[in-house]
Amino acid sequence: MSAIKESIVIDRPPDEVFAYATDPSHIPEWQGSAVEAHLVGDAPPGVGSRVSVTRRVGRRTMPMTMEYTEFDPPRSWRVDGIDGPVRGHVHGTVEPLEGGRRSRLTLDLDFESHGLGKVLVPLVVRPQVRKEMPKNEQRLKDLLEGGTTTA
Repeated sequence: MSAIKESIVIDRPPDEVFAYATDPSHIPEWQGSAVEAHLVGDAPPGVGSRVSVTRRVGRRTMPMTMEYTEFDPPRSWRVDGIDGPVRGHVHGTVEPLEGGRRSRLTLDLDFESHGLGKVLVPLVVRPQVRKEMPKNEQRLKDLLEGGTTTA
């Protein structure tokens, strides 16, 4: 199946968008299914860093570990799931607009499934993410632009 891809324009410079979007402590603030997230270890995010994320998938909560496999501030990053039945593969890009006063954030997300994930991905995960991703990007935009968030 194809990746899920969404873009949004944010009225903030690329470095601010990149820093916020790649900081694991902010994930539950803007991603609706994220219950908890934190960087594993003391090092800042970068290639090889790992992030522990617990997500609500349907009626279940699922812990997972993601690893940064690309980290090129303020332009792009990639995190790949390395455990669990559902492993997300996320590629984010931040494109400067209007001389760097605004940014276009694009997120590409695809999944790898193992065991129970082979059932969950097509029946629960993909439909949930297709509905959630535009809301997540809008929430991120609202947070970064200092407005109120939309549900």
